Amino acid sequence: METMRAAVLVAPQTFELRDVPLPQVGIDDVLVKVDRCGICGTDLHIFEGHYAADRLPLIPGHEFTGTIARLGEHVSGLRVGQRVVADINVGCGHCFYCRRNEVLNCSAASQIGIHRNGAFAEYVSVPARQIIEAPTHVAAEVLALTEPVSCVVRAARRMRVSLGQSVVVLGAGPIGNLHVQMMRLVGAAPIIVVELSPERAKLAAKVGADVVVTDQDRVQEIVRAHTGGRGADIVIESVGVPALYARAFDLIRPGGHVAAFGITPPEAVVSVGICDMILKETSMGGSVAGMGEDVHDALTLLVHDRFHVTPFVSNVVRLADIQNAFATIKARPDVLKVQIAPG
Repeated sequence: METMRAAVLVAPQTFELRDVPLPQVGIDDVLVKVDRCGICGTDLHIFEGHYAADRLPLIPGHEFTGTIARLGEHVSGLRVGQRVVADINVGCGHCFYCRRNEVLNCSAASQIGIHRNGAFAEYVSVPARQIIEAPTHVAAEVLALTEPVSCVVRAARRMRVSLGQSVVVLGAGPIGNLHVQMMRLVGAAPIIVVELSPERAKLAAKVGADVVVTDQDRVQEIVRAHTGGRGADIVIESVGVPALYARAFDLIRPGGHVAAFGITPPEAVVSVGICDMILKETSMGGSVAGMGEDVHDALTLLVHDRFHVTPFVSNVVRLADIQNAFATIKARPDVLKVQIAPG
């Protein structure tokens, strides 16, 4: 039996480095040798047991890039040795939701590294239709950011941001930082970031925030001062704290929009005044993983250096150090991203 090394999350907060069977490659699948796999906020939720706990033991990891090592017998148009990234959202491919690129609403949907074994391992099996060819001249550390960038691409699409619209980003962690950069690309102005961590606040300013607020008692005052006294056109919650969702409604203008992105515990709710929402024509909408063309567009943006990626690619560790890597992310707010090099 062929085996590989993998980091198996056997229980919340407990990884075991194991020799496990090489993933099976179906007739329509490819086997990808993993070069890099980033640790995502969702991985932290899985690690803590807050998300997908019913899937354990599991090999997490979904922000990956690698090279094709093996092809299923019905796969065409791909070749062994090809550099690739992947759309991790796997649906049936033909239902109402899949046709509309709303794959995660498909009744058969699953995500690589979340609902099925992922890329904190030497190899990962991926349906061939989810594979996207990647250029050979771009560093693996950069290509591994395709999945998180695709998430902010999708969020921008669903928000329908217009040129010159004011945007508040609540939280400047890894995904908040990418939201800031995405908002700058689509022409939002001003971009106001609310972040209590001094290290992350500095990074937000460096990558494009026009205003960074670190004093939580002055958030509403500063937002109104930079938006003509009205409030923001759009507020993005990128942390996943119910209290911040409630606050977001206080920061939008009449007619403004709250973009729900940060994942909360399943039981979390926010109280919203329905009459106030109707009379002021405010709105709220969710966005989750990038899929379909979102992933292709994210790759294009990264290939053409549209994102400042240095803070995301400077921490690469071995698979054997994965437990410490998770501890580092939790303990050090100056570390936006840690990537795993399984080889």
